[in-house]
Amino acid sequence: MALLSVQNVSLRLGGSLLLQQVDLQIERHERVCLLGRNGSGKTTLMKLLNGEILPDSGVVSRSLGVSTARLDQEIPGGITGTVIDAVTSGLAVKGRLLAEYHRTSAALAEPGADEGRLLARLDRLGHRLDAENGWEIHRQVDLVIDRMKLPAEAEYETLSTGLKRRTLLARALVSGPDILLLDEPTNHLDIETITWLEDFLSSYPGTLIVVTHDRRLVRRLASRIVEIDGGRLMDWQCDYPTFLRRKEERLANEACQDQLFDKKLAIEEEWLRQGIKARRTRNEGRVKALERMRAERRQRWERPGQVSMTIQAGPRSGNLVIEAENVSFRFAEKTVISNFSTTIMRRDRVGVMGPNGCGKTTLLHLLLGELPPREGRIRLGTNLEVLYFDQLRDQLDGEKTVFENVAGGSDWVTVHGKPRHVMGYLSGFLFSAERSRTKVKSLSGGERCRLMLARLFARTANVLILDEPTNDLDIETLEFLEEALLAFEGTLLLVSHDRTFLNNVVTSTLVFSGDGKIEEFVGGYDDWLEQRAVPAAAPSPPAPRPRLPKTRPAAPRLTFREERELEALPERIAALEEEQKRLWQSLGDPELYRAGPLEAAALDTRRQALEEELAVVYLRWETLEELKTRTLEAEKN
Repeated sequence: MALLSVQNVSLRLGGSLLLQQVDLQIERHERVCLLGRNGSGKTTLMKLLNGEILPDSGVVSRSLGVSTARLDQEIPGGITGTVIDAVTSGLAVKGRLLAEYHRTSAALAEPGADEGRLLARLDRLGHRLDAENGWEIHRQVDLVIDRMKLPAEAEYETLSTGLKRRTLLARALVSGPDILLLDEPTNHLDIETITWLEDFLSSYPGTLIVVTHDRRLVRRLASRIVEIDGGRLMDWQCDYPTFLRRKEERLANEACQDQLFDKKLAIEEEWLRQGIKARRTRNEGRVKALERMRAERRQRWERPGQVSMTIQAGPRSGNLVIEAENVSFRFAEKTVISNFSTTIMRRDRVGVMGPNGCGKTTLLHLLLGELPPREGRIRLGTNLEVLYFDQLRDQLDGEKTVFENVAGGSDWVTVHGKPRHVMGYLSGFLFSAERSRTKVKSLSGGERCRLMLARLFARTANVLILDEPTNDLDIETLEFLEEALLAFEGTLLLVSHDRTFLNNVVTSTLVFSGDGKIEEFVGGYDDWLEQRAVPAAAPSPPAPRPRLPKTRPAAPRLTFREERELEALPERIAALEEEQKRLWQSLGDPELYRAGPLEAAALDTRRQALEEELAVVYLRWETLEELKTRTLEAEKN
């Protein structure tokens, strides 16, 4: 029996239809990744599953005794007390007992404490925890707090954004729910914590439903992909790599079918527009069929527009962009950067990695000349035109509309030397006319990020500084941003915890390794992993030179049987490829998955076997073709 069941659910928010008669079953031990564009309704669906909101129609039901916990992508207000108070607040009675036990223990350690009274209170609390079986939860709380590297006794309100996020994640984890719903769990986490989270979730015994833009996390974690788009749910019943292949094939098939349909519709429309003779002989059945085609064309679900994102290159900068020599910087007694040197040249694409709070943003301000170093020197190149993306989105005015934040008092922006109306420009960043008139303070995190990029890319630059640009962006927009950055002809400095994004964009990385030390590595995240893990090896001795044969061997020849086999191979390959094409068409049909997973699994098993068989046949064909060529050359000689 399913843990959670969604049946024929529809929901509107603010006049927009987010979910339209959707169905979904969540089984025990599944790891479901929910994908979709920003604003498509992923968070709304998570709230429905968690029982926080009710649908307009349809039913959301859960099995008896099933518990859920949800991590929101936004940091809520109103949380007070220490970190341990915040973490245990999701544990009801046990949580309150644990929090009080920790507070009493801390009070007992203070100078001048009333030991007798506090020890007696600890004893009473211990008995109550025994009765509630709270000590196992106590161990789980301590483990999660330790793993998340949280200061248990620190006041929650004094924490950085990243630490608050980790505290809320710990609160969701310690309750040990049957279904854990995580909405962008990697936001504001550093790479070390994200890696730990991956390991933790990979061994998590409960059911997981995750919304994330972290492609590496999706690839490792998800056993099932559910996509939400246009109010519909597409249940792909597969892992992420298989989803990517199937979706590409499905979109290609849909485009082909739509093209054939539109061609047929055009022919019928032309027939209807014929002269008086044609109208006299008009076939009423054909007219009705045309009307049905028109209705079908009107109802065809169109994919939403794609992001149109380009970066306008400014004037060419000098070859040298930034040079840092023996730079050190500290706040009070804390050393943030120690004896750091680097040279950044035009067209370099430099990533910056390190734990939260280590000084990555400070390094950017130093390199831009906005902060003077305590020691050493920073030299900036000539003719620099810099654009800066702020991770806190402070450059946006929340009281102004989306349009006003980009327009700056005008209705036009200049894009690649040509004037373009702001409304049209914003549509390329997926802002409708109605959304463009919305105040920024009402936008989601992903929408604010897209607006920041739209505002930024309306100007020219030859140096681009991006401080955590990937938080809250959906995967599709991330990929468009990657393409825009790869096409950018200027210099890039990028702070990011998105490992796939770093791998795809940067050519070198600056890594904070502790005590203010910054090391430089060639390549992205995976390259850094390899270089830091492998020590420099001693050079290997030269390999012995191969001894050449004294006589030339006889040239191989095709046998009669091999000649017949080679002649039959093209037909065999064509048959296998045709079967492969039919399988991909079946697997790309959403109706297949509504009938249940067994038929889809059988077809996918056959598809995998077919790919292996084709690989063997291709190899055999290449081998025999090469042998045939050698045979012909031998006969000529």
